[in-house]
Amino acid sequence: MLDSLWEPLGYAFMQRALVAALLASVACAVVGTFVILRGMAFMGEAIGHSSLAGMAVAYFLGGNVFWGALAWAVPASLGITFISRRAKLRLDTAIGIIFAGGFALGIILMSQVNNYTADLFGLLFGNVLAASWGEAALTGGMALGVLAAVAAFYKELLFTAYDADMAAASGIPVRLVQYFLPVLVAVTTVVALKTVGIVLVLALLVTPPATATLLARRLPGIMAASVAVAVVSVVAGLYLSFYADLPTGPSIVMVATGFFLLALLFSPSKGVWRRLQRSPPTETAAAGSGADR
Repeated sequence: MLDSLWEPLGYAFMQRALVAALLASVACAVVGTFVILRGMAFMGEAIGHSSLAGMAVAYFLGGNVFWGALAWAVPASLGITFISRRAKLRLDTAIGIIFAGGFALGIILMSQVNNYTADLFGLLFGNVLAASWGEAALTGGMALGVLAAVAAFYKELLFTAYDADMAAASGIPVRLVQYFLPVLVAVTTVVALKTVGIVLVLALLVTPPATATLLARRLPGIMAASVAVAVVSVVAGLYLSFYADLPTGPSIVMVATGFFLLALLFSPSKGVWRRLQRSPPTETAAAGSGADR
């Protein structure tokens, strides 16, 4: 049993993957908590998909796709907020515009690269097992930067997420926070791209926090549970990928989804199973008791 646990860690590529994926998952779990509270889940999806354009430009020019993704993701996140506020459009409309435009541009640019299909697969679904120590360090540095920003502006993010009007009345610069959170989402999305890829980044950003809301009520508890679910999902997904020879990103996402389903069924306060146990007698039982009378 212990040999099965230690064997994968004997490989350098698994060590690098574990470090990069764990740091990315923690950042996603923390920022994703505020994303869930603000109902901004699909902003992460839009930023992730549209950042393909920046990654494609960097790849086309022989640069680092991380910096290309970041160079696109941050302006895209600000653009979504700006379009929504200035054009008086719903947030999901602005998200759709950035999502479609950036993703389409990325596909067009990647199609100009020879043998782009194989390279595109890695960008879309992640390839954390191929991460170098330099990429792991870059992922870690960005993740730590995100966590430091959340710690520094925790009160402002918390109050704005729950009640923007009350936060404004308390002197918190709500408009600034409303632009700051999308930037955090953008950077966190880029952090997770190597781990799960563009297509699945939303799952790492949303699924652990959504699971945590079924297990805890207060924000600190939700955030802690979200981090725990994300970390266990990453470790279990990496081991599943190693022993079952499965794609790493999708394996991590499927484990996280499995934890959500378990929480949905068996959560002590919100689980479906507990509610069924508390449900009133069925019509059949009622009819039977009436017949006895």
